[in-house]
Amino acid sequence: MRHDAIIIGGSFAGLSAATYIARARRRVAVIDARAPRNRFAAHSHGFLAQDGSEPRAILATARTQLAAYAEVSLVEATAIDASPIEGGFAVTLGDGRVLEASKLVLAFGVADTLPTLPGLAERWGRTVLHCPYCHGYEFAGRRLGVLQTASHSAHQAMLISEWGPTTLFLDGGDMPDPDTRDALAQRGVAIEPRSVARLQGELGAPLDIVFEDGGHDSVAALFIAAPWRLSSDLAERLGCAVENGPLGPVIRTDDLKMTSVPGVYAAGDIARAPHSVTWAASDGVTAGVAVHRALAFG
Repeated sequence: MRHDAIIIGGSFAGLSAATYIARARRRVAVIDARAPRNRFAAHSHGFLAQDGSEPRAILATARTQLAAYAEVSLVEATAIDASPIEGGFAVTLGDGRVLEASKLVLAFGVADTLPTLPGLAERWGRTVLHCPYCHGYEFAGRRLGVLQTASHSAHQAMLISEWGPTTLFLDGGDMPDPDTRDALAQRGVAIEPRSVARLQGELGAPLDIVFEDGGHDSVAALFIAAPWRLSSDLAERLGCAVENGPLGPVIRTDDLKMTSVPGVYAAGDIARAPHSVTWAASDGVTAGVAVHRALAFG
């Protein structure tokens, strides 16, 4: 069966787009590899009426509700290729199946590239975090840290200080310039120059930061600016224009979330910066409505 639209990615952006296409009574398939970016987080915050909910539970509810629409096909698989065909696009799955549709929505998300610091990866999404708006409130008033990983880590530390007393851990990197040091001092941000050897302590408990010289420090949470990469190469295969975002690639879209390739839309973290589940869902709605209108009037 040929679909009106195929959505590659079944997280907040993809499911939101699919809901609006289905409610417009169009046939839509959602290809979902079940590996959302926020699967490492125990709770999702700041999402209207879902504050504090577990991300996987939110998505499970959304899939159940979406599956009630007769026009929807939920396909648990990985899309490995996509190409234009007459009147639309063909998407090849990892098991060899090929799905066809008139329109295509890319919503496969991004993956974070974490520092190789021992003890960091297993704490990602718990006490090692990237977004204070998503997780900062839960650690408010306690001692916080920012690990220098990017050129704007000092600015990140100034922002994090809104939630609690903050230390910028340079990890052996360059000392900020005098103007930046003055700005940090005005925000009450301390600077720790020593190289960090590892993070340790019980998961979910305050972090014990161990330095190369054997010294220790402790923070309730450590924030980092982690670079990201697109979780799939399908945008490149399709010829979609990609731009450099603040920490990784961003697929270029117009106000209706259409990419540089007619008939191909992109929504969620792959097509914007900064990121949040609310923005992802909103962009998914925009893409879904745009797809339906293109089908109806195109």
